[in-house]
Amino acid sequence: MTAHFIFALRILTEMLDKSAIKAQQAILLAVKAVAEANGEIAQKVIDGDRDLDLAEVAIEEECLKILALHQPVAGDLRRVVTILKMNSELERVGDLAVNIADRVQDLKRFQDAPINRLDFTEMAREACSMLKRAIAAFHDQDDATAQEVIRHDETVDALHRQNYAFVRVDLLATPDAAPYYMDCLTISRCLERIADIATNIAEDVIYLETGEIVRHQKNPAAQAAPENG
Repeated sequence: MTAHFIFALRILTEMLDKSAIKAQQAILLAVKAVAEANGEIAQKVIDGDRDLDLAEVAIEEECLKILALHQPVAGDLRRVVTILKMNSELERVGDLAVNIADRVQDLKRFQDAPINRLDFTEMAREACSMLKRAIAAFHDQDDATAQEVIRHDETVDALHRQNYAFVRVDLLATPDAAPYYMDCLTISRCLERIADIATNIAEDVIYLETGEIVRHQKNPAAQAAPENG
């Protein structure tokens, strides 16, 4: 690697880090807005999405510039391509956070209604933890952590199924609250998709570090692990 390429890659990684922080903050704020039925916080998430959109474009342009000017190969090429893919995934996280925040105004109508409520605290914590660890795995060049992230996706999937079962029962008991429960399913689905995005990033990290493509495998974490003996 030339000194110019190393410098360009460092700048690119720093840009990606800033987007990752913004995306994670957007999720946490969106879930907080839902929990508190706080329209001001929700609007902050919605307004902040523009920054993530602009950052995505800037990072993509920088990636293309590096590919054109330095023509990296092998591991260096995989790293630039991984950053390009992570950049797109983080922008999608921002969009999902906005989708969650958009539900707040509807939810406020049921703020004082005598209904059973879903608590997304655990699900949000798990999804955010997966995303944070996937990004850390990229920085640490740690495919073992990436495999752990992939295995953990089932935890968030199970919470999503629990939320669906909860809504199915309570919707029959309180049909007048149908809009509330439909919004809750949307929020749950968004959090489940954020966990999927963390899994996608983890799969990209495994590709970056090992050269193995593990997408669409039934159990990529298990298959990427070394065999005993």
